[in-house]
Amino acid sequence: MQGSQRVVDEDWYGRVLESETFEGVTFVDVDMTELSSTGATFDGCTFRNVRFNVSRHSSSAFLSCSFHGCVFFDATFTGCKLSGSSFDRCSFSLLKVEGGDWSFVTMAGADLGGVRINDVRMREADLTNARLDGATLTGVDLSAATLHGATMDGTDLRRSDLSAIDLEGVDVRGAIIGWQQAVHVATSLGLDVRPDD
Repeated sequence: MQGSQRVVDEDWYGRVLESETFEGVTFVDVDMTELSSTGATFDGCTFRNVRFNVSRHSSSAFLSCSFHGCVFFDATFTGCKLSGSSFDRCSFSLLKVEGGDWSFVTMAGADLGGVRINDVRMREADLTNARLDGATLTGVDLSAATLHGATMDGTDLRRSDLSAIDLEGVDVRGAIIGWQQAVHVATSLGLDVRPDD
């Protein structure tokens, strides 16, 4: 499906997408609950008020897509690529992401509390003012990500790359990190870390 096509108020419940391609398509008020996609590609698409509840996506790509008011309740993305996509006023309860590339995504102000993101590339992601309390972000490449104003109470960041992150203005109280990460965080805060005498 290509061009400036629109899919409006359709029921895609449980639909199976195998290696299908959508370019520049706008989806409005579409129910994609329990939809599954494998190797599908959405390039430059727009999703407005789309329900992705309990949907499963494997090795699919959502490239430079925009999501507005979408619901991702208990959705799972495995080995997917969402580079350059943006999310506005979306709900992410119980979202699970395993592997894949989410670099340059914009999730400013998103409530990501309790989500599970493991072994994902999120280089230069915009997480400004995001609420990450209780989230799991383990083994995530967050290098050069923007986190100003974000909250991380209880966020599990172990094995994640925190290099090139400006932690000033980020509420990291209660975040869980490993020993090597602790040295980086202390150094970024201006502390002089030395071995014990």
